[in-house]
Amino acid sequence: RLGGSGLKAQVNMTNSDEHPVEWDSGTAYDFFASLHVLHRAERYGLRGSWAAGVRSRLPVAARDCLQRVMNVLRPMSGVHALSGPKDAAAALAALRAMEPIERLAALVPDRPEGVKRILRSVAVRGLWRDEDLARIIAPMQKGEWLNQPLAIVRKEAAELLDLWADPVGSADGLLAALECYHESFFEEEEARIRPALDAALTRAQELATRLPQPALLEELSQGVRLAPEQANAPLVLAPSFWITPFVVITDLAGGKKLFLFGARPDDVSLVPGEYVPDALHQALKALSEPTRLRILRYLTDEPMAPADLARRLRLRPPTVIHHLDALRLARLVNVILGDNGRRYAARPGGAAAVFQLLNDFLEGQED
Repeated sequence: RLGGSGLKAQVNMTNSDEHPVEWDSGTAYDFFASLHVLHRAERYGLRGSWAAGVRSRLPVAARDCLQRVMNVLRPMSGVHALSGPKDAAAALAALRAMEPIERLAALVPDRPEGVKRILRSVAVRGLWRDEDLARIIAPMQKGEWLNQPLAIVRKEAAELLDLWADPVGSADGLLAALECYHESFFEEEEARIRPALDAALTRAQELATRLPQPALLEELSQGVRLAPEQANAPLVLAPSFWITPFVVITDLAGGKKLFLFGARPDDVSLVPGEYVPDALHQALKALSEPTRLRILRYLTDEPMAPADLARRLRLRPPTVIHHLDALRLARLVNVILGDNGRRYAARPGGAAAVFQLLNDFLEGQED
């Protein structure tokens, strides 16, 4: 049994030549995902003032601690490893029972093995040197930070080393901050999102009985396609309310990959009590920008990489990526993930879905 859902842990896909998909569910995934969203509000289309208000509920020390680790927090494989109900209380209890250095390893990555040796050495010395930074950048770029710009990898590698230079203080401070966040916000939020997670898992398992794996992943993720080289590993699928419509893909033990997909319905907003659905507001905002309309027109003709779009539009690649992120948030484009980077395509039926959502909203009755 999973996270109180009572649903089967594994079902086979329709196509016999595909890997079976395992299923997982638990609010602990959203416990950590929500922290990421609250610190990256603009990327997720969340009102910044509301996100800041949630963060302000925390004591200053806890707030500063979470801000400091947010770029390197990678706890999802640890959530998957939990036994029993995978809620926030269970995750915190598991972290509390660990020795500080193992707790830190469960929350911020000390993998692959080459990185682990360096970080553990830094923990013993209590400081890091420039050569430590140079040695961990390359393996990081091949793992958790694949396809990230070098400047970002360098910055986050330094943050990682800072944490491991004081592993006991970092681990204890992070646990205290997470406990404050649970008490001040997430414990109540957990009750709100649990029904949506259960419904999303039920729907996903039903879809898996009649869709081939690529179509299933694209439907659940609202636009993510895995290139063949990315889709070979056995997958564990789990719903998340807070990351909708994005996905989180994380390496697990045994060569598996965790595929965390969005579970928030289109007519529900992330902010409790918000009347206008997030999906509608984000889509109309995306379509109101002329450059994004041009990008969508080009992507209707053929899939393109951000660099190709940048050349055609005569814009800097970061500017194009910003526009693509807005279109992805609006569920208007598909993103194709491969070892050579990302390509984007217009999402079939995406614009029609926006118009339908707008009509439903205008014709609905306010509560």
